[in-house]
Amino acid sequence: MSKRYLKKLVDEGVVESWDDPRMPTLAGLRRRGYPPEAIRVFCEAIGISKANSEVDVGLLEHCIRDNLNVNADRVMVVKQPLKVTITNYPEGKSEILKIENHPNDPKKGYRDVKFSNQIYIEQEDFKLVPPPKYYRLVKDGMVRLKGAYIIRCDEVITDSKGEAIELKCTYFPESKSGSDTSGIKVKGVIHFVDCHENYPCTVVDYDYLLEADDGSKKDFSERLNKNSKIVFENAVAEKALETAKIGVPYQFMRNAYYCLDSKSKVFNQIVGLKDSYKV
Repeated sequence: MSKRYLKKLVDEGVVESWDDPRMPTLAGLRRRGYPPEAIRVFCEAIGISKANSEVDVGLLEHCIRDNLNVNADRVMVVKQPLKVTITNYPEGKSEILKIENHPNDPKKGYRDVKFSNQIYIEQEDFKLVPPPKYYRLVKDGMVRLKGAYIIRCDEVITDSKGEAIELKCTYFPESKSGSDTSGIKVKGVIHFVDCHENYPCTVVDYDYLLEADDGSKKDFSERLNKNSKIVFENAVAEKALETAKIGVPYQFMRNAYYCLDSKSKVFNQIVGLKDSYKV
């Protein structure tokens, strides 16, 4: 928090400016999308002390998550798209699915999500060689698409490096969410975005600026985290995000909380979904 240290980060170009979303400044927190109400709750929780003390950043993130869990609408965004072609879904046909904006608040209503024979899923939601207890999509395996149908992966198209670039799948018409009569049981549910109707966008993930201090490095600049900012330039989102407003938070399903940046048309990660802090 030392202004001298923060100035060094700015002067040496480690961060963009004083309002870089990774900076512990009010301008940085605002641009990151931290709700003012959550910051006030955090300040009340830690109180004021005359002695030098440290506060676990996990408490701040806990306060942020508590606020966003209640107030942020849910949307589907694929950061690293993998194309899926549903071979038995009629080409040229599409349908509109009704998906809730917030699973715990029916008053927030539903939104329209398009579904057709070609969709994108996250690359990490498919594995040629799955690890133990992997409940997402695998060759000859089945998974449910959020708010849609159960699909089975029949064929994997790979590039010259052996990486999957497209999946050929079958869907089960009787398995539609809300009216499933297929009798098929699957353990995994993944999100998706339609190939024909979506909003191409850029998503930025953030991590801590500094790595943990193990006492072996003398200057704080030796602990700079090279992966504190990761940019996904080829992300695709639901069409609804095209009208997103600056500062309005969203939960990107199964991912993290994000909001539209105040300086550019990118979505900044506010905080992750996982909360390990014990109150």
